[in-house]
Amino acid sequence: MGRADARRAPGREARRAGSGGTRRLFTWRKVLGTFFGLCLLGLGAFAALYVFVDVPEANAQAEKQSNVYKYSDGTVLARSSSEVNREIVDIGVVPKSVQHAFVAAENKSFYRDQGVDLKGTTRGLLNTLTGKGKQGGSTITQQYVKNYYLTQEQTVTRKLKELVISLKVDQRMEKDDILAGYLNTVYYGRGASGIQAAAQAYYGVDAKDLDTSQGAYLAALLQAPSQYDWANATPSGKKLVKERWGYTLDNMVDEGWLDRAERDRMTFPVPDPPKAAGGMDGQTGYLVEAANDEMERQGITEEMRQNGGWTITLNIDKKRQKQLEKSVDRELESQLDRKDNKIDATVQAGATSVDPKTGKVVALYGGVGATEHYISNATRQDYQPASTFKPLVLASGLENGSTTQDGSLIGLNTVYDGTSRRPVVGSDIPFAPQNEDDISYDNPTVRTAMDKSVNAVFAQMVVDVTPAAVKKTALAMGVPDKNFPETPAMTLGTMNASTWDMAGVYATLANHGKKVTPTIVKSAVHRDRTMQPVVGVGGQVISRASADTVTDALTEVVDVGSGREADTPAYDAAGKTGTSENNKAAWFTAYTPELSTAVALFGESTQDGGGQVSLTGTANSGRASGGGFPARIWADYTLGALNGGSDATFDLQGVERGETGVTETLPAAPPETQEPVESPSEEPEEPSGSPSATPSEESPSAEAPSESPSPTPSGTPSTTKDPEGEDEPPGERPGGEVLPGQQ
Repeated sequence: MGRADARRAPGREARRAGSGGTRRLFTWRKVLGTFFGLCLLGLGAFAALYVFVDVPEANAQAEKQSNVYKYSDGTVLARSSSEVNREIVDIGVVPKSVQHAFVAAENKSFYRDQGVDLKGTTRGLLNTLTGKGKQGGSTITQQYVKNYYLTQEQTVTRKLKELVISLKVDQRMEKDDILAGYLNTVYYGRGASGIQAAAQAYYGVDAKDLDTSQGAYLAALLQAPSQYDWANATPSGKKLVKERWGYTLDNMVDEGWLDRAERDRMTFPVPDPPKAAGGMDGQTGYLVEAANDEMERQGITEEMRQNGGWTITLNIDKKRQKQLEKSVDRELESQLDRKDNKIDATVQAGATSVDPKTGKVVALYGGVGATEHYISNATRQDYQPASTFKPLVLASGLENGSTTQDGSLIGLNTVYDGTSRRPVVGSDIPFAPQNEDDISYDNPTVRTAMDKSVNAVFAQMVVDVTPAAVKKTALAMGVPDKNFPETPAMTLGTMNASTWDMAGVYATLANHGKKVTPTIVKSAVHRDRTMQPVVGVGGQVISRASADTVTDALTEVVDVGSGREADTPAYDAAGKTGTSENNKAAWFTAYTPELSTAVALFGESTQDGGGQVSLTGTANSGRASGGGFPARIWADYTLGALNGGSDATFDLQGVERGETGVTETLPAAPPETQEPVESPSEEPEEPSGSPSATPSEESPSAEAPSESPSPTPSGTPSTTKDPEGEDEPPGERPGGEVLPGQQ
């Protein structure tokens, strides 16, 4: 060996030794052994993970829903405030073709796979580890698990949990239930979570009414809800979503879920423009509040409602509701200057309209807006119903077969003494109410006394019937205040009631004496429970003859009496006006055979703490009478609600005419020894637009003796003044002396 070979020999030996060492270290056997060892280690880790990771409870966000409120026709009125706009629906509600559209778009093998896509999951894990962002390729089951049980965080731990839970969910749940969970939890854009909210947001329909083409768009949308929303999409976004829509339909054809010819006929279903979410402003808040209050009375508490999921359908007729709002705006609000007129700023309007055959509240007006005036003027019970109570006095007299002081049976033709300030006879509690403008009437019949709302007649009638009997009848018919005193003054409506209450009371008259309870909730349904609706019509609380006799009297109030602003040949109507003490409230409650509606104005102080104030001067038109603004609102609303009129007429049976007689007239005690009872009284009422004349100017003195009753019935007032409007007595005697109880 030469010297050169000798020098190279040690290097060759070293390389041989190194090569052999590497081969000994990395043999195929060892490589395979290591690989299988790692696999076994991974499988063991996964097995441990499978054992220890169980299916958790649903995350709080996944079960959050809004409560949905609907008009009677099913259109959405509002959704309760919630951070999640979702209404969970059963899979059977969603058309089968729409279900297939989502499967075709997201996971064609859904019905055949085991709930996971290992290739997609592996890709997702690698993307997460390398920071490449969100992964694709998850199955519908995996997406459902992520949305319903886990979170949206992008971590390896969350992805591994998703894999394990998906396998378990697929084993434990039916495919339809998994698909339902997916459809109800996934986000569709436009603030809509779940397919029901999405159907409403994009097409204005319920999920059950989606067609195949619309379903394919919603399925395509899920890939990029913001980018693919047609209303905001760029030309590129529109192109992409149309392509994915077509891809979805083609997949449906491939799977045998859609006929090719039908697919070819389909056109892209452009969604509706987005709409602002229904808030609680305007009348919406009042309607929702009334519905919630009724649910509360039926045992569905706020706690039960706060997690959402309720679909509450109201009895509110959308057309009639809008008509009532327009009528208040046209007949009242357009004439008020709330900004610069201090009196106009205090005026609050309320109204409730009820179907007397069913008890359904078909329209309700709570005020200028629920976000501006938080108290609902439709349901508040802090004002007196005034002379709208008088028909109940007559109803009680008829029902109890009561007689006058001289034994005459009370009926429409019964004659009473109509002398203003006449002390009632037969009562331990003295009471001498003043008629409107202090006018005395010469032996009016009960019918005429109702037309003119003669206080003296109905005060005496309360005594004849007895206050206890009148109160019993009133409570049976729906007056809510059980604590009002049993005195002759109750004839002036000195208890508390709302327009809701009085619309129900008068609906009972319209329904021939069968009790009508106003009800606003048609149905309230939750996945876990339902509400038992209120029964709107009950049993007979007064006889048909009594109810129909009162109706007969009240038709003349509208035809020729204080409610004549509502008179029209377009419909039959019966009603009564009322104005409470010091003109703090003005009412018109009336009914046709098809609608019973109470309209009221309330004077409410704008100062901190509120308080009741006079309506006098409203719209610069003197006293606000029931025959003014309320009657005009009622007439405008009723005409529109009845589509311009109705041929329906009152079917009156057994009208009780009574006997022609007159109560015994006892001499009135001198004022210094006979004091009227200190009870709230009511002010006279005149139509809006004409100032009230003071008693000292146009009324006879209260101290003047009344004339003896004439044996011939007459409704002619004993003065020459023809009263305009209504009935309630002013708070002063002639000369300025204040009557007790009227300060």
